[in-house]
Amino acid sequence: MTRSILRLLQFSAAALGATLLMAGCQHESGAATDQGPPTLSAAYPLRREIVDYAEYTGRTAAVDAVQVRARVSGYLQKINFKDGSEVTEGTVLYEIDPRPYKAALEQAMAQVSLQEANLKFQEAQLQRTQSLFNKQAASEQELQQALESRNSAQASVRAARANLETAQLNLAWTKVAAPIDGRLGRTLITRGNLVTADQSLLTTLVSQDPMYAYFDVDEATVLQVQELIRQGKFGTTRVDGTGWPVGLGLSTEEGYPHTGTVDFSSNEIAPSTATLQVRGVFANPRPPTGRQLLSPGLFVRIRVPISPPHQALLVVESAVGTDQDRNYVLVVDGNDKVVRKEVKLGTPHEGMQVIAAGLDSGERVVINGLQGARQGMAVQPKVVPMPVPRPNALPSLTPPVIKASQSKT
Repeated sequence: MTRSILRLLQFSAAALGATLLMAGCQHESGAATDQGPPTLSAAYPLRREIVDYAEYTGRTAAVDAVQVRARVSGYLQKINFKDGSEVTEGTVLYEIDPRPYKAALEQAMAQVSLQEANLKFQEAQLQRTQSLFNKQAASEQELQQALESRNSAQASVRAARANLETAQLNLAWTKVAAPIDGRLGRTLITRGNLVTADQSLLTTLVSQDPMYAYFDVDEATVLQVQELIRQGKFGTTRVDGTGWPVGLGLSTEEGYPHTGTVDFSSNEIAPSTATLQVRGVFANPRPPTGRQLLSPGLFVRIRVPISPPHQALLVVESAVGTDQDRNYVLVVDGNDKVVRKEVKLGTPHEGMQVIAAGLDSGERVVINGLQGARQGMAVQPKVVPMPVPRPNALPSLTPPVIKASQSKT
């Protein structure tokens, strides 16, 4: 009897718990239903005047790069620099044993003196023979021989002086000087070794300021810019006389904080890559402490303006979705329902995305909750300002634009 009562009590308790649980679920469901449509943040796209840019990767290169070699042979006697030091043009870097060249110079000087003395003698002989010939005391043949001896002596003097100049140059070349300003590499030959003229590589020397940056521009961009130039929308130089601007950023930097100009483009499109090699030049001054920021061979990021200033719609990049090969944004229509709109994207601009087509400036763009929103979903839009990411260090780069008053000049 006691067991039956206990089972009855357990069954009643379980039934009561299930009833309470169902009631709670129904209450929660009713509460959720009472909350209404979900709230989403939406913002109107920004309309701004912008310039389109193309971004590339490139490498820096020295404006001047020299392989330092000796111009005379001999044994290396002195090294007057530390590896990696910065030098100015004319600084003596190496000294080759000068003694053989000093001896050759002394010999050349003696030959000049000897030949000049012989020339004086031959000049005197010619004058005496000319005087005797005038008195009919010497034949014409003797006069001709004296003239030829004098001319030969003159030629010997010129040859001796040329040998003297060569000896002077050889002696001067025993001191190997820096041909340009720049930074040295390591020395490749140590003291006491034989240096062969025009063969032995002693060290390398590269200039530091300014610095080149080479990058390859795709064929489509090249054709686009050339067409804009033909249409008169771009000029060859800007108002201040500078050329086409270009921005540069290092792998450790944000944005493109360094500004230079394009000073060279190749004369042909590379068939293997369908690109045009372009070169920018950038100032690279030496800071108060340490070395210059740019050095040859660095990987760099390049940004080049490829359009005149124009009006464009911009949205935050997170508002743009991708479905396979199609891009879209979600907007809230007049009935507060989500509508998916396919858009054509322009170039990114300072952390935002340019919408080239498919969106109007008066439409409310969903900027968060993009994953949870669906086509046709009723929502409660909360209109907020379009978020603007903190801009990177992007200096304004405007290509040479021809004004209306200049287009017909």
